[in-house]
Amino acid sequence: MTVSISSDDLNRIRADFPVLSTTSSGVPLVYLDNAATTQKPKCVADRLYKFYTEEYGTIHRGVYQLSQQATDFYESSRETVRGFLNARSISEVIFTKGTTEAINLVAHSFGRAFLKAGDEIVISGMEHHANIVPWQQVCEFTGAVLRVVPLQDDGSILMSDFQSLLSDRTKLVSMVHVSNALGTVNPVSEIVKLAHGVGAKVLIDGAQAVSHFQVDVQSLDCDFYVFSSHKLYGPTGVGVLYGKEDLLNRMPPYQTGGDMIESVTFEKTTFAKAPARFEAGTPAIAEVIGFAEAIRYVQTIGFDFIQKQESLLLAYATEQFEKLSGVTIIGTASEKASVLSFAIDGVHPHDIGTVMDDLGIAIRAGHHCAQPVMKRFGVPATARASFAFYNTTEEIDRLVAGVKRCQELLT
Repeated sequence: MTVSISSDDLNRIRADFPVLSTTSSGVPLVYLDNAATTQKPKCVADRLYKFYTEEYGTIHRGVYQLSQQATDFYESSRETVRGFLNARSISEVIFTKGTTEAINLVAHSFGRAFLKAGDEIVISGMEHHANIVPWQQVCEFTGAVLRVVPLQDDGSILMSDFQSLLSDRTKLVSMVHVSNALGTVNPVSEIVKLAHGVGAKVLIDGAQAVSHFQVDVQSLDCDFYVFSSHKLYGPTGVGVLYGKEDLLNRMPPYQTGGDMIESVTFEKTTFAKAPARFEAGTPAIAEVIGFAEAIRYVQTIGFDFIQKQESLLLAYATEQFEKLSGVTIIGTASEKASVLSFAIDGVHPHDIGTVMDDLGIAIRAGHHCAQPVMKRFGVPATARASFAFYNTTEEIDRLVAGVKRCQELLT
Protein backbone atom coordinates (compact mmCIF):
# COMPACT_ATOMS: atom_id res chain seq x y z
CA MET A 1 0.00 0.00 0.00
CA THR A 2 1.07 3.62 -0.54
CA VAL A 3 0.98 6.21 2.21
CA SER A 4 -0.68 9.36 0.89
CA ILE A 5 0.60 11.77 3.55
CA SER A 6 2.70 14.48 1.93
CA SER A 7 6.42 13.86 2.46
CA ASP A 8 6.90 17.60 2.88
CA ASP A 9 4.32 17.67 5.68
CA LEU A 10 5.93 14.71 7.38
CA ASN A 11 9.45 16.09 7.06
CA ARG A 12 8.29 19.39 8.52
CA ILE A 13 6.75 17.59 11.49
CA ARG A 14 9.79 15.39 12.03
CA ALA A 15 11.96 18.51 12.14
CA ASP A 16 10.03 19.54 15.28
CA PHE A 17 11.57 16.53 17.09
CA PRO A 18 15.38 16.94 17.20
CA VAL A 19 15.99 13.39 18.47
CA LEU A 20 14.62 11.97 15.22
CA SER A 21 17.64 13.42 13.42
CA THR A 22 20.16 11.69 15.70
CA THR A 23 21.92 8.37 15.26
CA SER A 24 21.93 5.16 17.28
CA SER A 25 24.59 2.48 16.82
CA GLY A 26 26.05 4.64 14.08
CA VAL A 27 22.93 4.74 11.91
CA PRO A 28 19.87 7.04 11.82
CA LEU A 29 17.64 6.37 14.81
CA VAL A 30 14.31 4.63 14.27
CA TYR A 31 12.18 5.30 17.34
CA LEU A 32 9.30 2.82 17.65
CA ASP A 33 8.63 2.77 21.40
CA ASN A 34 5.93 5.41 21.45
CA ALA A 35 3.53 3.36 23.58
CA ALA A 36 6.09 3.54 26.37
CA THR A 37 6.81 7.24 25.93
CA THR A 38 6.72 9.69 23.06
CA GLN A 39 9.51 11.99 21.98
CA LYS A 40 9.17 15.70 22.69
CA PRO A 41 8.84 18.54 20.19
CA LYS A 42 11.31 21.38 20.55
CA CYS A 43 8.55 23.79 21.59
CA VAL A 44 8.01 21.79 24.77
CA ALA A 45 11.70 21.84 25.68
CA ASP A 46 11.83 25.56 24.87
CA ARG A 47 8.81 26.23 27.11
CA LEU A 48 10.43 24.39 30.04
CA TYR A 49 13.69 26.29 29.52
CA LYS A 50 11.95 29.65 29.37
CA PHE A 51 9.97 28.97 32.54
CA TYR A 52 13.00 27.78 34.51
CA THR A 53 15.30 30.58 33.31
CA GLU A 54 12.95 33.58 33.12
CA GLU A 55 9.65 32.90 34.90
CA TYR A 56 10.20 30.45 37.75
CA GLY A 57 8.32 30.88 41.00
CA THR A 58 6.16 28.70 43.20
CA ILE A 59 2.39 28.91 42.87
CA HIS A 60 -0.70 29.84 44.90
CA ARG A 61 1.31 31.27 47.80
CA GLY A 62 3.16 34.40 46.80
CA VAL A 63 2.03 37.98 46.23
CA TYR A 64 5.13 38.83 44.21
CA GLN A 65 5.02 38.95 40.42
CA LEU A 66 6.91 35.71 39.65
CA SER A 67 4.61 33.70 41.89
CA GLN A 68 1.46 35.27 40.52
CA GLN A 69 2.66 34.76 36.95
CA ALA A 70 3.57 31.12 37.61
CA THR A 71 0.15 30.58 39.17
CA ASP A 72 -1.49 32.03 36.08
CA PHE A 73 0.55 29.73 33.82
CA TYR A 74 -0.26 26.69 35.96
CA GLU A 75 -3.99 27.34 36.18
CA SER A 76 -4.24 28.27 32.50
CA SER A 77 -2.66 24.85 31.82
CA ARG A 78 -5.56 23.31 33.71
CA GLU A 79 -7.91 25.15 31.37
CA THR A 80 -5.94 23.80 28.40
CA VAL A 81 -6.49 20.25 29.67
CA ARG A 82 -10.14 20.97 30.38
CA GLY A 83 -10.65 22.08 26.80
CA PHE A 84 -8.65 19.14 25.45
CA LEU A 85 -10.99 16.70 27.23
CA ASN A 86 -14.11 18.86 26.94
CA ALA A 87 -14.63 18.64 30.70
CA ARG A 88 -17.36 20.86 32.13
CA SER A 89 -15.15 22.67 34.62
CA ILE A 90 -11.50 23.19 35.56
CA SER A 91 -12.51 21.79 38.96
CA GLU A 92 -12.75 18.39 37.25
CA VAL A 93 -9.07 18.41 36.23
CA ILE A 94 -6.63 17.09 38.83
CA PHE A 95 -2.89 17.10 38.13
CA THR A 96 -1.09 13.95 39.30
CA LYS A 97 2.33 12.38 38.72
CA GLY A 98 0.88 10.21 35.95
CA THR A 99 -1.72 7.61 35.07
CA THR A 100 -0.53 5.28 37.82
CA GLU A 101 -0.96 7.85 40.57
CA ALA A 102 -4.31 8.90 39.14
CA ILE A 103 -5.64 5.34 39.33
CA ASN A 104 -4.22 4.92 42.82
CA LEU A 105 -5.88 8.17 43.86
CA VAL A 106 -9.28 6.86 42.80
CA ALA A 107 -8.59 3.44 44.33
CA HIS A 108 -7.62 4.87 47.71
CA SER A 109 -10.04 7.78 47.82
CA PHE A 110 -13.16 6.46 46.11
CA GLY A 111 -12.53 2.73 46.53
CA ARG A 112 -11.71 2.64 50.20
CA ALA A 113 -14.36 5.19 51.10
CA PHE A 114 -17.32 3.86 49.13
CA LEU A 115 -16.77 0.12 48.60
CA LYS A 116 -17.57 -2.59 51.10
CA ALA A 117 -17.47 -6.38 51.43
CA GLY A 118 -19.37 -8.12 48.65
CA ASP A 119 -19.20 -5.20 46.24
CA GLU A 120 -17.61 -5.97 42.87
CA ILE A 121 -15.02 -4.24 40.71
CA VAL A 122 -14.89 -5.23 37.04
CA ILE A 123 -11.75 -4.93 34.90
CA SER A 124 -10.63 -6.64 31.69
CA GLY A 125 -7.99 -9.26 30.95
CA MET A 126 -5.92 -6.75 28.96
CA GLU A 127 -5.19 -4.31 31.78
CA HIS A 128 -1.82 -2.79 32.64
CA HIS A 129 -0.59 -3.71 36.13
CA ALA A 130 -1.42 -0.15 37.20
CA ASN A 131 -5.10 -0.94 36.58
CA ILE A 132 -4.97 -4.31 38.36
CA VAL A 133 -2.87 -4.03 41.50
CA PRO A 134 -4.60 -0.96 43.02
CA TRP A 135 -7.97 -2.73 42.78
CA GLN A 136 -6.54 -5.89 44.32
CA GLN A 137 -5.39 -3.74 47.22
CA VAL A 138 -8.84 -2.16 47.52
CA CYS A 139 -10.40 -5.61 47.58
CA GLU A 140 -8.06 -6.75 50.36
CA PHE A 141 -8.87 -3.62 52.36
CA THR A 142 -12.66 -3.59 51.86
CA GLY A 143 -13.63 -7.19 51.12
CA ALA A 144 -14.81 -6.27 47.64
CA VAL A 145 -14.38 -8.80 44.82
CA LEU A 146 -12.42 -8.33 41.58
CA ARG A 147 -14.08 -9.69 38.43
CA VAL A 148 -12.24 -9.97 35.09
CA VAL A 149 -13.68 -9.92 31.56
CA PRO A 150 -11.81 -12.61 29.57
CA LEU A 151 -9.88 -11.91 26.38
CA GLN A 152 -10.74 -13.41 23.02
CA ASP A 153 -8.07 -14.92 20.77
CA ASP A 154 -7.75 -11.66 18.82
CA GLY A 155 -7.15 -9.62 21.98
CA SER A 156 -10.61 -8.11 22.24
CA ILE A 157 -13.40 -8.55 24.77
CA LEU A 158 -16.94 -9.66 23.99
CA MET A 159 -19.51 -7.21 25.26
CA SER A 160 -21.76 -10.14 26.12
CA ASP A 161 -19.03 -11.41 28.48
CA PHE A 162 -18.73 -7.95 30.03
CA GLN A 163 -22.47 -7.60 30.43
CA SER A 164 -22.72 -11.02 32.07
CA LEU A 165 -20.43 -9.83 34.89
CA LEU A 166 -22.53 -6.76 35.66
CA SER A 167 -25.06 -6.85 38.48
CA ASP A 168 -26.34 -4.70 41.30
CA ARG A 169 -23.16 -5.73 43.16
CA THR A 170 -20.99 -3.98 40.56
CA LYS A 171 -19.88 -0.67 42.02
CA LEU A 172 -16.93 0.19 39.80
CA VAL A 173 -15.77 -0.68 36.28
CA SER A 174 -12.16 0.24 35.51
CA MET A 175 -11.22 -0.42 31.91
CA VAL A 176 -8.42 0.50 29.55
CA HIS A 177 -9.37 2.58 26.51
CA VAL A 178 -6.48 1.24 24.38
CA SER A 179 -4.36 -1.76 25.39
CA ASN A 180 -0.66 -0.97 25.72
CA ALA A 181 0.29 -4.59 25.01
CA LEU A 182 -2.12 -5.37 22.14
CA GLY A 183 -3.32 -2.08 20.71
CA THR A 184 -6.97 -3.11 21.13
CA VAL A 185 -9.40 -0.20 21.26
CA ASN A 186 -12.23 -0.95 23.65
CA PRO A 187 -15.82 0.24 23.01
CA VAL A 188 -15.73 2.50 26.04
CA SER A 189 -18.94 4.40 25.28
CA GLU A 190 -20.90 1.16 25.40
CA ILE A 191 -18.97 0.02 28.47
CA VAL A 192 -19.89 3.23 30.31
CA LYS A 193 -23.54 2.99 29.31
CA LEU A 194 -23.88 -0.62 30.44
CA ALA A 195 -22.05 0.00 33.70
CA HIS A 196 -24.18 3.03 34.52
CA GLY A 197 -27.20 0.88 33.82
CA VAL A 198 -26.46 -1.13 36.98
CA GLY A 199 -25.45 1.95 38.98
CA ALA A 200 -21.67 1.46 38.75
CA LYS A 201 -19.09 4.21 38.42
CA VAL A 202 -16.60 3.97 35.55
CA LEU A 203 -12.90 4.78 35.30
CA ILE A 204 -11.28 4.76 31.86
CA ASP A 205 -7.50 4.38 31.59
CA GLY A 206 -6.71 6.60 28.63
CA ALA A 207 -2.91 6.50 28.82
CA GLN A 208 -2.66 4.90 25.36
CA ALA A 209 -5.64 6.68 23.83
CA VAL A 210 -5.24 10.44 24.13
CA SER A 211 -2.28 10.64 21.74
CA HIS A 212 -4.16 8.84 18.96
CA PHE A 213 -7.66 10.34 18.83
CA GLN A 214 -9.86 13.00 20.39
CA VAL A 215 -11.43 12.13 23.74
CA ASP A 216 -14.60 13.89 24.92
CA VAL A 217 -15.36 13.02 28.53
CA GLN A 218 -18.81 14.60 28.45
CA SER A 219 -19.76 12.50 25.45
CA LEU A 220 -18.30 9.37 27.06
CA ASP A 221 -20.06 10.22 30.35
CA CYS A 222 -17.34 8.35 32.27
CA ASP A 223 -16.93 9.20 35.95
CA PHE A 224 -13.12 9.20 35.82
CA TYR A 225 -10.60 9.40 32.98
CA VAL A 226 -6.84 9.18 33.51
CA PHE A 227 -3.77 9.71 31.33
CA SER A 228 -0.12 10.81 31.34
CA SER A 229 1.74 13.74 29.84
CA HIS A 230 4.81 11.83 28.70
CA LYS A 231 2.77 9.62 26.34
CA LEU A 232 1.27 12.78 24.80
CA TYR A 233 4.55 14.44 23.76
CA GLY A 234 4.88 16.24 27.10
CA PRO A 235 7.22 16.01 30.11
CA THR A 236 7.43 13.09 32.53
CA GLY A 237 6.14 13.34 36.08
CA VAL A 238 2.72 14.77 35.18
CA GLY A 239 -0.64 13.14 34.62
CA VAL A 240 -4.31 13.96 34.78
CA LEU A 241 -7.27 12.63 36.67
CA TYR A 242 -10.55 13.85 35.25
CA GLY A 243 -13.47 13.26 37.58
CA LYS A 244 -17.03 14.50 37.74
CA GLU A 245 -17.01 17.45 40.10
CA ASP A 246 -19.76 16.32 42.47
CA LEU A 247 -18.11 12.94 42.87
CA LEU A 248 -14.65 14.40 43.49
CA ASN A 249 -16.01 16.64 46.23
CA ARG A 250 -17.52 13.63 48.01
CA MET A 251 -14.20 11.76 47.98
CA PRO A 252 -11.72 12.13 50.85
CA PRO A 253 -8.22 13.41 50.03
CA TYR A 254 -5.65 10.90 48.83
CA GLN A 255 -2.74 12.85 50.33
CA THR A 256 -2.74 15.67 52.85
CA GLY A 257 -0.49 18.65 53.43
CA GLY A 258 -0.10 22.16 52.15
CA ASP A 259 -2.29 23.87 49.59
CA MET A 260 -5.21 21.46 49.88
CA ILE A 261 -6.91 22.79 52.99
CA GLU A 262 -9.43 25.44 53.93
CA SER A 263 -8.38 25.65 57.57
CA VAL A 264 -6.16 23.81 60.06
CA THR A 265 -6.26 23.83 63.84
CA PHE A 266 -4.85 21.27 66.23
CA GLU A 267 -8.41 20.09 66.77
CA LYS A 268 -9.68 19.85 63.19
CA THR A 269 -8.81 20.31 59.53
CA THR A 270 -11.24 21.13 56.76
CA PHE A 271 -10.30 20.42 53.16
CA ALA A 272 -10.61 22.50 50.03
CA LYS A 273 -12.86 21.43 47.20
CA ALA A 274 -11.52 19.85 44.02
CA PRO A 275 -9.11 20.31 42.40
CA ALA A 276 -7.06 21.65 45.33
CA ARG A 277 -8.03 18.87 47.74
CA PHE A 278 -6.17 16.35 45.56
CA GLU A 279 -3.04 18.41 44.88
CA ALA A 280 -1.21 18.46 48.20
CA GLY A 281 2.23 20.06 48.29
CA THR A 282 4.21 21.85 45.61
CA PRO A 283 3.34 20.30 42.24
CA ALA A 284 5.43 19.79 39.11
CA ILE A 285 4.86 23.37 38.02
CA ALA A 286 7.19 23.55 35.03
CA GLU A 287 6.13 20.13 33.79
CA VAL A 288 2.43 21.06 33.92
CA ILE A 289 3.18 24.19 31.89
CA GLY A 290 5.23 22.11 29.44
CA PHE A 291 2.37 19.62 29.22
CA ALA A 292 -0.01 22.38 28.17
CA GLU A 293 2.47 23.35 25.46
CA ALA A 294 2.49 19.72 24.25
CA ILE A 295 -1.30 19.69 24.06
CA ARG A 296 -1.28 22.89 22.02
CA TYR A 297 1.29 21.33 19.70
CA VAL A 298 -0.86 18.22 19.18
CA GLN A 299 -3.89 20.40 18.52
CA THR A 300 -1.86 22.30 15.91
CA ILE A 301 -1.03 19.02 14.15
CA GLY A 302 -4.67 17.95 14.44
CA PHE A 303 -6.20 14.56 15.12
CA ASP A 304 -7.39 14.23 11.53
CA PHE A 305 -3.76 14.11 10.41
CA ILE A 306 -2.67 12.00 13.38
CA GLN A 307 -5.33 9.34 12.86
CA LYS A 308 -4.78 9.20 9.13
CA GLN A 309 -1.01 8.84 9.42
CA GLU A 310 -1.05 6.33 12.26
CA SER A 311 -3.76 4.21 10.65
CA LEU A 312 -1.71 4.01 7.48
CA LEU A 313 1.43 3.10 9.42
CA LEU A 314 -0.32 0.33 11.38
CA ALA A 315 -1.94 -1.08 8.25
CA TYR A 316 1.37 -1.00 6.36
CA ALA A 317 3.28 -2.64 9.21
CA THR A 318 0.62 -5.33 9.63
CA GLU A 319 0.65 -6.07 5.92
CA GLN A 320 4.44 -6.42 5.88
CA PHE A 321 4.55 -8.60 9.00
CA GLU A 322 1.86 -10.93 7.66
CA LYS A 323 4.22 -11.73 4.79
CA LEU A 324 6.96 -12.92 7.17
CA SER A 325 7.26 -16.61 7.96
CA GLY A 326 7.91 -17.64 11.54
CA VAL A 327 6.46 -14.39 12.92
CA THR A 328 3.21 -14.12 14.90
CA ILE A 329 1.34 -10.89 15.58
CA ILE A 330 -0.05 -10.87 19.12
CA GLY A 331 -3.25 -8.84 19.14
CA THR A 332 -5.31 -8.79 15.95
CA ALA A 333 -8.54 -7.10 17.02
CA SER A 334 -10.43 -5.30 14.29
CA GLU A 335 -10.26 -2.06 16.28
CA LYS A 336 -6.62 -1.24 17.06
CA ALA A 337 -4.40 1.75 17.66
CA SER A 338 -0.71 2.06 16.77
CA VAL A 339 0.72 -1.05 18.47
CA LEU A 340 2.22 -4.07 16.75
CA SER A 341 3.27 -6.76 19.24
CA PHE A 342 4.93 -9.82 17.78
CA ALA A 343 6.90 -12.99 18.45
CA ILE A 344 9.54 -14.69 16.30
CA ASP A 345 9.59 -18.48 16.47
CA GLY A 346 12.50 -19.69 18.60
CA VAL A 347 13.74 -16.21 19.54
CA HIS A 348 13.31 -14.56 22.94
CA PRO A 349 11.90 -11.02 22.70
CA HIS A 350 14.80 -9.62 24.71
CA ASP A 351 17.18 -10.92 22.04
CA ILE A 352 15.00 -9.31 19.38
CA GLY A 353 15.28 -6.01 21.20
CA THR A 354 19.05 -6.31 21.43
CA VAL A 355 19.49 -7.06 17.73
CA MET A 356 17.16 -4.19 16.83
CA ASP A 357 19.17 -1.83 19.02
CA ASP A 358 22.34 -2.83 17.16
CA LEU A 359 20.50 -1.78 13.99
CA GLY A 360 19.51 1.59 15.45
CA ILE A 361 15.88 0.58 16.01
CA ALA A 362 14.25 1.28 19.38
CA ILE A 363 11.41 -1.11 20.22
CA ARG A 364 10.12 -2.51 23.50
CA ALA A 365 10.66 -6.13 24.57
CA GLY A 366 9.11 -7.66 27.68
CA HIS A 367 5.75 -8.22 29.32
CA HIS A 368 4.86 -4.50 29.08
CA CYS A 369 3.53 -4.48 32.66
CA ALA A 370 0.77 -6.78 31.43
CA GLN A 371 1.77 -10.24 32.63
CA PRO A 372 -1.80 -11.62 32.54
CA VAL A 373 -1.91 -10.77 28.82
CA MET A 374 1.30 -12.70 28.23
CA LYS A 375 -0.11 -15.68 30.14
CA ARG A 376 -3.33 -15.54 28.10
CA PHE A 377 -1.36 -15.83 24.85
CA GLY A 378 1.13 -18.38 26.15
CA VAL A 379 4.26 -16.27 25.68
CA PRO A 380 6.83 -15.06 28.24
CA ALA A 381 6.98 -11.65 26.56
CA THR A 382 6.58 -9.96 23.20
CA ALA A 383 8.50 -7.53 21.06
CA ARG A 384 6.46 -4.38 20.54
CA ALA A 385 6.74 -1.70 17.89
CA SER A 386 4.48 1.29 18.47
CA PHE A 387 3.97 4.15 16.09
CA ALA A 388 3.44 7.90 16.29
CA PHE A 389 2.46 10.37 13.60
CA TYR A 390 6.14 11.26 13.05
CA ASN A 391 7.07 7.73 11.98
CA THR A 392 7.43 6.66 8.34
CA THR A 393 6.94 3.60 6.18
CA GLU A 394 10.69 3.62 5.54
CA GLU A 395 11.22 3.11 9.24
CA ILE A 396 8.82 0.18 9.16
CA ASP A 397 10.83 -1.27 6.26
CA ARG A 398 13.91 -1.10 8.50
CA LEU A 399 11.94 -2.85 11.25
CA VAL A 400 10.98 -5.65 8.87
CA ALA A 401 14.60 -5.97 7.77
CA GLY A 402 15.52 -6.14 11.46
CA VAL A 403 13.15 -9.06 11.97
CA LYS A 404 14.80 -10.89 9.09
CA ARG A 405 18.20 -10.16 10.60
CA CYS A 406 17.05 -11.63 13.92
CA GLN A 407 15.99 -14.80 12.12
CA GLU A 408 19.34 -15.02 10.35
CA LEU A 409 21.33 -14.61 13.57
CA LEU A 410 19.16 -16.40 16.12
CA THR A 411 17.28 -19.24 14.41
